[in-house]
Amino acid sequence: MKGLKSRLPALIDRADKLSDSVRLRLRKTTGFSNPLMIIPYLGYGTADKLLFAGRVLEDEKFTPASSADRSWRNLINMYKRFETDEVPGARIRARFQGSESEAITDEEGYFSFEIQPVGRLDSNQWQQVELELLDPPPLAEHPVRATARVLVPPATARFGIISDIDDTVISTNVGNKLKMILTVILSNAYTRKPFEGVAGFYRALQRGATGGEDNPIFYVSSTAWNLYTMLLEFLNLQKIPLGPLLLRDFGDHLLFSKDPESHKKSNIKMILDSFPHLPFVLIGDSGERDPEIYRDVVKEYPTRIRAIYIRSINKHSSRLAAIDKLIEEVRHTGSQLVLVPDSEFAAAHAAAEGLISTGGLAAVRSEKKKDQTAPTQQALTR
Repeated sequence: MKGLKSRLPALIDRADKLSDSVRLRLRKTTGFSNPLMIIPYLGYGTADKLLFAGRVLEDEKFTPASSADRSWRNLINMYKRFETDEVPGARIRARFQGSESEAITDEEGYFSFEIQPVGRLDSNQWQQVELELLDPPPLAEHPVRATARVLVPPATARFGIISDIDDTVISTNVGNKLKMILTVILSNAYTRKPFEGVAGFYRALQRGATGGEDNPIFYVSSTAWNLYTMLLEFLNLQKIPLGPLLLRDFGDHLLFSKDPESHKKSNIKMILDSFPHLPFVLIGDSGERDPEIYRDVVKEYPTRIRAIYIRSINKHSSRLAAIDKLIEEVRHTGSQLVLVPDSEFAAAHAAAEGLISTGGLAAVRSEKKKDQTAPTQQALTR
């Protein structure tokens, strides 16, 4: 049994690749049955370099979600998100400041760009890069185009924020895989709700102590890329500040991953290395390995981490004892790991540390009260 469990990730990956290969041969023979689309992911960069990625898929024509959707409708849409028809070998052209570059999608339909601006960037925080699908040619005469948005933090930013998503921003029950799956597949961006006060706390961090800092926020999560558009819609609906979402391919998802920490660590390091002048605040939860990952990060970058906020969702004494040890380890670096029961507690600490204003703290408290009286997440059995 143990041997089978250790081989399961490789078997699943092999089956996925075989399925993709068969479908690709069929599509090369019969042609693509649906129009193609480019899904650009929010990226980040500096005056010297813009980084972003995306994916080319067949357009599955999702039914727009609403708060009235029943579980069966959410289940159908979720099936479409994971049963993607990716387009490997597609050729994408990116155009920025009059300069062009090209990329080819990999076997899962992903592409990435690293663009060096040829001139000064405009004053917009979100730079826009025009994308066009060159090959395969579109089914109709209309070109397949999209616009990638790349976050370039302004000079007013005093620090950055890196946050987990599952069980940090939104309740996902990652510690219970069955509950997690049911939560994800039977809900949508409207029916899922953030933890109380989260939106206000993240807005306060973005504004900073002066109220106009525009501190950048990055979301690094083990969530699959298949949920990207739903998460983006969720952030917009809940008025949680947008930022680049750095997710994972479904084949490497945490249910089957041999090394669930490497994805987060590598992306956090890339962000820190991209903005060496900025200190950072890290936000996660106690359910999985966020405290250990952040401990390792602060040890490698001891002068860069202002504070670590860990939402307490695991009340087991053994886990609490382990986190107490991590708190002590982080303290010796000059940073702080703070185990918080909710966003108001974290906001109070952030205000005392000069990360947010007292007005921002008051706004978090007010929003928390509103969230407590708002309708809860719809029942999964609806």
